[in-house]
Amino acid sequence: MSTLEQIEAIGDIRQRIEGYKEYLLRCKTAADYSEVISSLVSDATPLTVSRPALQELASCLPKMDSALHKEVANIAFDAIRPRLFVLQEESTAIREKLADLYQEEENWKQCAMTLIGIPLDSGSRALNEEYKLGHYVRIAQLFLEDDDHIQAETYINKCLPLVHSGIDPVLNLKYKACFARIQDCQRKFFEAATRYYELSQLVADDEQTAELALQSATVCTILSPAGPKRSRLLATLHKDERTNKLGPLYNVLEKMHMDRILRPEEVNQLREYLKPHHEAILADGQTVLERAVTQHNLLAASNLYYNITFGELGALLGISAEKAEQIASRMIAEERMQGSIDQIESLIQFQNVSGVMTQWDEQISSACSFVSRICDEVIKKHPEYAAMLEN
Repeated sequence: MSTLEQIEAIGDIRQRIEGYKEYLLRCKTAADYSEVISSLVSDATPLTVSRPALQELASCLPKMDSALHKEVANIAFDAIRPRLFVLQEESTAIREKLADLYQEEENWKQCAMTLIGIPLDSGSRALNEEYKLGHYVRIAQLFLEDDDHIQAETYINKCLPLVHSGIDPVLNLKYKACFARIQDCQRKFFEAATRYYELSQLVADDEQTAELALQSATVCTILSPAGPKRSRLLATLHKDERTNKLGPLYNVLEKMHMDRILRPEEVNQLREYLKPHHEAILADGQTVLERAVTQHNLLAASNLYYNITFGELGALLGISAEKAEQIASRMIAEERMQGSIDQIESLIQFQNVSGVMTQWDEQISSACSFVSRICDEVIKKHPEYAAMLEN
């Protein structure tokens, strides 16, 4: 009779559990582990024995070399699958150990897929909301590390019903940071900047983390579509004394806040702060950074000029006249810039914040109305003039 058969024949529960634990310590190969796992998940082995023995197996996994760890874990998953409903906790423990190994190896996707295999809503065991939230946030973080923001969004959205004021503050920060990164990757830069800035205030006690969040908030604000909303956020960041420590990034922030035109050498200083998706090429052939700078410079030009031709504007922005017209018309249509376009004259007429041109137009209109009223009064008093004009 083999050692394993002898253990299976033991009638006392505690002795049988100890027998399996001692056997696990003597296992060397994947075949050895496969044999004992098959014994543990068989119908002949009571759950009061298999559960603690499988938990012991889970605790042994980190002591193995990585190749054996992975092989044994996958053997266990296959063996447990038919009885997963009653062995969920044990399967979860094994999956979490394997996920930790993949994370150490920076195999982010495989780590996430391992954690996804853990059932949270099967109904066979009660899990608190905080555990579920931490689980989903971890998976979302892993997908972000793997540059898969689509999958990350799927799992961060699962967190929404679980987020409330009573959750662990550290977990709440992880959730907020993850959400901000996803919006950043989706090029929702204004929303991401708002969340990053909120995060920088929540972690103010941790200077390094706060500075990184503030830096991300500033970068995303710079990359946001030019317009009133971005101007307000620029003003908020500019007033924050902490942004003075951001070096070249602060210089660009200040010029944008003051509505000054950015020069190419100043734009190049931004590149060291950018992530790969910030320099992605868009459908119009520009990068995200180039589009943001072009829109900003156009908005800055609207405060310097009353009107400008398409060609002159294109030369100022470093793009073609046609593209300058397209960008200007889009910004005007979206009410991110005040002005009008005269396509016949190839001219853009800006309505400056100062209102000088608007005031001039109103004065001309008022003068014309005044002259018209005078003419009406003259005709009333001297109708012969009207007859003369008709003849």
